[in-house]
Amino acid sequence: MKRTLWNLVLPGLLVLVPISAQSQDAAKVLGGLFQGFLKPSPAPANNAVDLVSLLSQSLEQIDEPKEIEIGRQLAAVLLGAKPLHPDMALQRYVNRLGRWIGLQSSRPDLPWTFAVLDDPGFNAFAAPGGYVFVTKGLIDHVADESELAGILAHEITHVVGKHHLKAIRKTAQTGLLTRALASQLSNNLAGGLSNQLLLLGRDLYSKGLDQEDELDADRSGVALAARAGFDPYGLVATLQQLRTATPDNPLFALSLSTHPAAQVRLDQLELAMGQRLDSFSGKPPVTVAQRLTRAGNR
Repeated sequence: MKRTLWNLVLPGLLVLVPISAQSQDAAKVLGGLFQGFLKPSPAPANNAVDLVSLLSQSLEQIDEPKEIEIGRQLAAVLLGAKPLHPDMALQRYVNRLGRWIGLQSSRPDLPWTFAVLDDPGFNAFAAPGGYVFVTKGLIDHVADESELAGILAHEITHVVGKHHLKAIRKTAQTGLLTRALASQLSNNLAGGLSNQLLLLGRDLYSKGLDQEDELDADRSGVALAARAGFDPYGLVATLQQLRTATPDNPLFALSLSTHPAAQVRLDQLELAMGQRLDSFSGKPPVTVAQRLTRAGNR
């Protein structure tokens, strides 16, 4: 079933790079396309937004267009910190894989967009509205596709649950986001990134989300991965790898510092999963390299 779904659905999904661009410089092409996609559309004058007031509202009051615009801004923070990896085949693969999993979530209509950052660390990031990034270091360390699918499902769950919106609301309410920023963006939420908003994004991704939100993303993520046709124990395998990593290892330092201890996450997953997802496990493993080879032969 998983192979059938992959063949029927994934080839028709959005890709980051057109075939005609393959002869050009990969990094330039990828960066230009993704930055163009992130470029906000001008907001109508009668839709002026006070960002501080917006972030002071309940999550239910922040409608989807505003959520997506905030996500565009935060995604640009990530792209400003690390470039996209130049391997276009890898970018297409991760984007297709992520889009397929996102379609199985409770918010399939978000403009789900996935990309690989050119960074050796073992990290994954998401932003409101459907933007998800994984690092090349993470790709290199996963043993098979189910592990990558589990990580993507974890990040998708953060977006579905609006965990980042909740975190930046909390930060805004502590005073980091000042009225000066509200005045600067009051006429157009889609305006350029300010120094304050850059600070807000950097604060969010360096400190991480609430611990309970991370545990919730684990619990819901394994169910989402299973729903998408992948072994739900893929995420468990990545956590077992993190459990053996030392905090002073620069490849894992940020991931370890922004998440609950790996053993705590494993214990919580064991309680949540029990044997309920065992029937979805045991699928023959497919590595990322094997999937890329198969995609290249089609």
